[in-house]
Amino acid sequence: MAAQLATAYSSRFIGVGVIAAGPYYCAGTYPALTPLQNATATCMSPVNAAVGPLPAVSLSNARYFAHRDWIDDVEYLARQRVYVFSGTNDQTVKPLVAATVPTYYSLAQTPPANIVYRHDVNAGHSIIVNNPQAVPCSTTHSPYINNCGFEQSQELLAHIYPGSTAPATNRQGKIVSFDQAEFVKGRRSSMDQTAYAYIPADCEQGGCKVHVALHGCQQGAAVIGDRFYNGTGYNQYADTNRTIVLYPQAVPSNGIPFNPKGCWDFWGYSDDNPAQRTFYTRNAPQMAAIVAMLDRLGQPLAAARP
Repeated sequence: MAAQLATAYSSRFIGVGVIAAGPYYCAGTYPALTPLQNATATCMSPVNAAVGPLPAVSLSNARYFAHRDWIDDVEYLARQRVYVFSGTNDQTVKPLVAATVPTYYSLAQTPPANIVYRHDVNAGHSIIVNNPQAVPCSTTHSPYINNCGFEQSQELLAHIYPGSTAPATNRQGKIVSFDQAEFVKGRRSSMDQTAYAYIPADCEQGGCKVHVALHGCQQGAAVIGDRFYNGTGYNQYADTNRTIVLYPQAVPSNGIPFNPKGCWDFWGYSDDNPAQRTFYTRNAPQMAAIVAMLDRLGQPLAAARP
């Protein structure tokens, strides 16, 4: 959902990291298909590029939605710094899907120097770490945190924020949990009760930037505990770069909404009224909640609890 969030609220985000995912509103690529059909076929496992995501269509839709004031002006996309990754052994979201994201941004006039596209690692469907205890690099297996010999989060962050300082060896900040339910509107959000944030010691009095780190499917705390928000390298970067890291949480749901793998919504399960889709707009329950959390983080942190 990172690509969706960065387009819908493009005026708020200076960059985006897209790991094993497609472009904005991928689930609306082919109108003859339902959003769910697009999500599972077009946006994950198309048989070839001819039936995969169409970045020109994604951008055309974004321009139309911006004209209707459902999302921010697409002109902001040209200033974003973009990191895209796809493992060559990813059979969950095929590499040809992620390959359309750089094209989407190029069509939006994002300078080539602002776009990094890594597709040279024999990784399965995962976020990458430098940890021999993690899942082997080429495998796709829970918790989908794979050892490929480098910290992907830090590579991503260094690109989005030029001039970054080397990450800390020993963390000095703290993880806080807070009630994210107060930020959620709607009955079908599939968001957990609790979210997390990493607060470096230098940021306790404010004045720091905030990076949103979205876990993948089956990677929320309800499924894998603290392994994403405490073990993927973001926090070490945050300590030396005056960055708060926000970790919103989605949760599996087998009822209504039907989201059994705890994925973020890029096909519409969170919409209260399926006849009036909002999942790709600023009014999407999950994206609006995340932006409300960002607004709160701009205030004193007394509301956060250990």
